[in-house]
Amino acid sequence: MDLPTQLLLSVFTLLMIIGLATAAQRLLDVRFGRLRTFLAALVAFALAQPMLEPILSSLGPVDRENPPAAPAMGILLLIVMSVVLIPMVILVIAEALVPPGSVPGPLELVRSVRGRLSRARRYSQITRIAIKHGLGPYLRGRGERLDDRSGKVRLARSLREALDEGGVTFIKLGQVLSTRRDLLPAEFVEELGRLQDQVAPAPWPEIEPVLAAELGGPVDEAFAEFDRTPLAAASIGQVHAARLHSGESVVVKVLRPGIWPVVSKDLDIVRRLAATLESRTRWGRSLGLRDLAEGFATAIREELDFRVEAANMAAVTASGGGGVTYPAPISAMCTERVLVMRRLSGRPVTAAAPEQGPQLARDLLDCLLRQILIEGVFHADPHPGNLMLLDDGTLGLLDFGAVGRLDDSVRSALRRFLLAMNRQDPLGVTDALLEVVPRPEDIDEAALERALGQFMARHVTAGMDSAQMFTDLFRIVSAYGLSIPPEVAAVFRALATLEGTLVRLSPGFDLIGEARSFAGRHLAERITPETIKESVTQELVALLPMLRRLPRRVERIASAAEHGRFTMNVRLLADDRDRRYVTGLLHQVLLTVLGATAGVMAVILLGTAGGPPALANTSLFQLIGYNLLVIAAILVLRVLALIFRRPRASDDHPARR
Repeated sequence: MDLPTQLLLSVFTLLMIIGLATAAQRLLDVRFGRLRTFLAALVAFALAQPMLEPILSSLGPVDRENPPAAPAMGILLLIVMSVVLIPMVILVIAEALVPPGSVPGPLELVRSVRGRLSRARRYSQITRIAIKHGLGPYLRGRGERLDDRSGKVRLARSLREALDEGGVTFIKLGQVLSTRRDLLPAEFVEELGRLQDQVAPAPWPEIEPVLAAELGGPVDEAFAEFDRTPLAAASIGQVHAARLHSGESVVVKVLRPGIWPVVSKDLDIVRRLAATLESRTRWGRSLGLRDLAEGFATAIREELDFRVEAANMAAVTASGGGGVTYPAPISAMCTERVLVMRRLSGRPVTAAAPEQGPQLARDLLDCLLRQILIEGVFHADPHPGNLMLLDDGTLGLLDFGAVGRLDDSVRSALRRFLLAMNRQDPLGVTDALLEVVPRPEDIDEAALERALGQFMARHVTAGMDSAQMFTDLFRIVSAYGLSIPPEVAAVFRALATLEGTLVRLSPGFDLIGEARSFAGRHLAERITPETIKESVTQELVALLPMLRRLPRRVERIASAAEHGRFTMNVRLLADDRDRRYVTGLLHQVLLTVLGATAGVMAVILLGTAGGPPALANTSLFQLIGYNLLVIAAILVLRVLALIFRRPRASDDHPARR
């Protein structure tokens, strides 16, 4: 065979394979990857002859010189449909066993292997740390159940030590978990609250290139003075004192070099570990570890971007501080890895004199409650390390890496919650709480109201233990299946942290009494004739267009009712997505019925004896039966392809949300 003939034959074969792939995908009505469809057609083309030859030989010999017209057309149709059926079977089996995306491409495979090797080393290190501290059985879901306090304390201590040894990401994870009293027992909250991320500072030769790269030049050109010895160092960054050319004293916060790859790898491990524990352990499912891990990953990524902290600082500063001062960022010098802010002159808040403590605690509580309930932008981590006692005797609030934001509806519900607590109104507290958290469908509101009433009777009195109050409140929230949204969880986290700070500033500080005083002083005063008048005016302005149209619409309705023409039109499936969803279901049902009918008819015809002869060993009825059998297989394969693909193709349908 000469070269042009071979080339022509190759082109014809390629066109046949492409046509076969197109026909298979069109009949299945599901979009597959080009490579997968082409490979299925190639395999089908190679298997067509050896698979069809014994089938055709069983039908009997055909007179090639003078074949009957009807049987010839039937056999040709059977051959074509059978050849197309082969890649359809391959594609459906591949869809069921190897869904798209489950097998990576070559580049993804190389990156995946490299990532797996890197994670394996870190996994091994983390596993050794966990086993070293006695946590191995709990990672496998086989740890003993601890009902006594001493056992919980031992396990909490082991967890704290393991997280501390795990590095920056796991220290931050422990610190976040220490604020989730709604999820963890008190023993774990108390123990994890002792985690500290104070570490040795990075040497100046490693910090200087970061500053030069971010500031666009040498450090000595950007600053008139720069102290190379850091004021403080943490696991994420360190702080240096400096002075601008204008003479203003500033503080420069620098991200530790090389921290991003380590944190990214650890966050990936945390997510995978959370998914594994949630699928294999009961306690992991009860805590919702997947959602916790995702929220933690988002928070720590923001904390590693100092531009986010600068924006947070500007937002909190704009909201007003009352008796608390905030450092303002130097926006022109703030980048992803460098944060420059005005320096507050003072000393650690722990150095405050005992007689200053009560007033400082009141100022801090007033500031944070105002941020949460009125302004909507609040500092989410007010621990003593983020506070300074300034030279003028007031407080300074530092480190705005963790800032919460609340919309007006949540702030309004929280204000009503606090006012109802101040009045000791269980019904008002219940209504406000159910506006803050998603309302479950089967919640017993009467029982929740009684539980909150008992809670207020125990805790909403002066001098009660506020830490136990938070614990009991979270216990009620968990007992009634209420899930706290992330922004509200940040509020409780800030308040729980604030409670420890207030006690540190002023031992015996009455958090509950001062909060009730704030409610009476700042929230009740917002309900005045002027504010009510303003609210009513705004509502009327919004309703005015509707009110102007209302008389005409009422008149039309009354006229139609008077003359017996009053009708109501209800449109079912008005949403186009609903119509597509129902149409798809009907198509599947119809294809299933047609496939089953064709299969039953094929079996009946194949079992029918006699009939007009078509071939030597096959009657016309049997030949039709073979064709119907292939048609039934094609229809069933189309339904199976839609079923296997549907969980991924219709996740956005409203009924599945």
